[in-house]
Amino acid sequence: MSVPSTESGSGQDAVIEVRDLEMSYGSFVLMQDINFTINRGDIFIIMGMSGSGKSTLLKQLVGLKEPARGQVFYEGVSYWEAGPKEQERLKRRFGILFQSGALWSSMTLAENVALPLEQYTTLPPGQIRELVSFKLALVGLGGFEEFYPSELSGGMKKRAGLARAIALDPDLLFFDEPSAGLDPISARLLDDLIIELRESLGTTVVVVTHELASIFAIGTNSVFLDSDVKMITASGHPKRLLKESADPKVLNFLTRGEGVRRR
Repeated sequence: MSVPSTESGSGQDAVIEVRDLEMSYGSFVLMQDINFTINRGDIFIIMGMSGSGKSTLLKQLVGLKEPARGQVFYEGVSYWEAGPKEQERLKRRFGILFQSGALWSSMTLAENVALPLEQYTTLPPGQIRELVSFKLALVGLGGFEEFYPSELSGGMKKRAGLARAIALDPDLLFFDEPSAGLDPISARLLDDLIIELRESLGTTVVVVTHELASIFAIGTNSVFLDSDVKMITASGHPKRLLKESADPKVLNFLTRGEGVRRR
């Protein structure tokens, strides 16, 4: 099956290259022959139906699950062939926001956001407090330093998780279903925040999502995982795929099953 090369959302150089990746659980092959490139400044969408392996692919990109075969290159460095020290160096460039936000319930927001700064830097406590307040302000949570996660709404928890993800000024931000469980307004605010962070920090963003509003609002490039053929069957800007794709599965996914293109 011929799949077009992924497009650049920024017109700049490649940051991540995935080559001949295979995802499997034991003898069960989930996806195979996965190839795509993520360029600097992209907001890259990984999309597909439930069970297509989107979250598994994200885990393989960030070093949480080794692929059955194939490679993930970060600016030419093969993550899964690198030694532990090199892998750790690469991970320091990542910021990750999981579906739940993964906040420690027993810690305040300030303590949650401070964790990576305390673990990976030698900054003095006063400077860490300043940075924590700055990161929380960036995501619209200035003044919430002493709040606990249980005192926040779902959207606020996601933003707090994002503040922690950007604590170390990562080059790459990874999101796993960031809008899951959010109302439409909160989801839109989170989308706007992702765009603002990409523009202000120069961060490259990778997003696993099935939310069409988010896909069309923020995506500059994408791949579609088809669980039936166990391959990528479409790639490119989501709006271009909606306009031009001849694949009925892709079209149905992008139109919520209506199969009718938007004008």
